[in-house]
Amino acid sequence: MRKRKITDLHRLTVEEFHKVKKLPLIVVLDDIRSMHNIGSVFRTSDAFLVDKIYLCGITATPPNAEIHKTALGAEDTVEWKYFESTIDAVNELHKDGFTVISIEQVEGSTMLDKVKLDSDKKYAVIMGNEVKGVKQEVVNICDGCIEIPQYGTKHSLNVSVTTGIILWELASKMMKNRV
Repeated sequence: MRKRKITDLHRLTVEEFHKVKKLPLIVVLDDIRSMHNIGSVFRTSDAFLVDKIYLCGITATPPNAEIHKTALGAEDTVEWKYFESTIDAVNELHKDGFTVISIEQVEGSTMLDKVKLDSDKKYAVIMGNEVKGVKQEVVNICDGCIEIPQYGTKHSLNVSVTTGIILWELASKMMKNRV
């Protein structure tokens, strides 16, 4: 086996990325403190053709050298919008016809491996603060919650790791539905 070079991967250019049809999926960051986590979410969102990222509350916005350190330019490819309040973002998403799902451990949450997506719907997933998670008042106005099954002693994952797992699963399902 030979490790492939970047030129062997035939990745989209920035211009091509902006023109390609994205998944009907928006990532919402609810008060994310770490700019490294924010950058990582941009990079992962680029990899899975996420339509947009909504940055809410204390979540920093590009341009920012610390975000760029992990985004590696994805902050220039993935569209983003800032909201002072995550509730405002959710209200706009609902108005625009999105099904909004918090990624949170709640009573009655759907385990990620049991999630079924409707190919006619647009989805938004909310990722919560590194310490407090998704705010309860945000959970209250969502259409549902997804939880990642965990089997060890810890009860949570890093928000950028969580985003990667969630986006991989949702993008895999959405890509199967694409014509």
